Amino acid sequence: MSPITFIEQRIFSSFFQYCARHLRGDGSAASVNFRRLWFSNGLNCFGAQITSLALPLCAVLLLHATPEQMGVLVALQALPFALFGLPVGVLLDRRSKHPIMLFSESMSGLALASVAVAYWCGVLSMPWLYIVGFIIGTGFVVGGGAEQVFLTFLVGRDGLIDAQSKFAATESASRLIGPGLAGVLVQVLSAPVAILCTACGYLVSVCNLRAMSVRDPRPAPSSKHALRDIADGLLFVWREPLLRALAWGAGIWHFLFYASMALTVLFATRDLGMSPGVLGMTQMLGGAGVLLSAFIVKPLTRRYGAGRTILIGLASTSVCFALTPTIPALLLGSAAASAVAYAVLMFFFDCGVMLFFIPYLGLRQKVTPDPMLGRMTSTMRFLTVATAPLGALAAGWVAEHFGVRNGLACIAAGSIALTIAMVWGTPLRSVRT
Repeated sequence: MSPITFIEQRIFSSFFQYCARHLRGDGSAASVNFRRLWFSNGLNCFGAQITSLALPLCAVLLLHATPEQMGVLVALQALPFALFGLPVGVLLDRRSKHPIMLFSESMSGLALASVAVAYWCGVLSMPWLYIVGFIIGTGFVVGGGAEQVFLTFLVGRDGLIDAQSKFAATESASRLIGPGLAGVLVQVLSAPVAILCTACGYLVSVCNLRAMSVRDPRPAPSSKHALRDIADGLLFVWREPLLRALAWGAGIWHFLFYASMALTVLFATRDLGMSPGVLGMTQMLGGAGVLLSAFIVKPLTRRYGAGRTILIGLASTSVCFALTPTIPALLLGSAAASAVAYAVLMFFFDCGVMLFFIPYLGLRQKVTPDPMLGRMTSTMRFLTVATAPLGALAAGWVAEHFGVRNGLACIAAGSIALTIAMVWGTPLRSVRT
């Protein structure tokens, strides 16, 4: 047995033991409903991992996309945050969240299925992928916000960190299995078939959510104009120092992250020469990083506090941003060594992302009263991801004119500056709960 196979078996064993302890529950209706939500979240995590690799590979391998086109594709996936983020907050505070989740997942599933249909009909094009990316992003804005608020309704505020850590364990499994599965599906069957598998997962998730025995109550009607509610959400975030610091920090981070998303597939396939299968296998190690974060986030939070845990995660992602463009095509004369180096960086990057965002989500929910949860969630999502399209477009332009490595180097410089600013320019170092 190779060391890698042994490590994977230990990781899977730990994950399944973790799920077995928590999936049993106490048999109550609340426990059953949480497990259904957890299961649907898991399906969506797997689908997102497959789509995040298969969709750009459709563009790069089948349609020979340029860096600028890849920037546009990633930008359109993030654009709904800027367009719909604030109105969605009003929607979530005025409507039941359960039907919103069903509609969002159905819309995303149909959009993904259309990619396979268009491919088989010979009409697949970059504009088609642009539209699909925009619809997926819209589904994530609407459905993702609804899920976060619905989760608070299910488990209560005191159960949020524990629930988010369970979701992170599922995310880790999807990161461990999803990219490898996507790479195999793309290499053996084709990228559109891999995307079709994700569409089927959304269909299963919709059926599972419909079977839940609980529905969150519809909020009391509001006489306020929607624009007044949007303004109230913005003012609430601005007047809360912790939310304000989290908003600008996460906003800059998402600018850098979506910039890297526009370039990493190009960098891996063209600069490092990875095939879809190898790329998927290297990204699988990132799932182990997410799994590690699920186990260490609570001990770190207890020992250092939520604020310092966020900063630890941010620093980890910055180191990985900085080292990625330094990977040569033939590290030590071997393409395999370059792939291993890339995989190791994915491990620490994904671990850092979860250490950043698990306590981040818990903190912002804890300081927000119930009537403001929907508007706070969507306002924060708007403020933190509205800059992402600009990041993707800027990265595509820089890579088109100065090369992919130089584009990644610019992202590295920005991430280091952000880490320094978050450590010394925010109150996070002193925030414990």
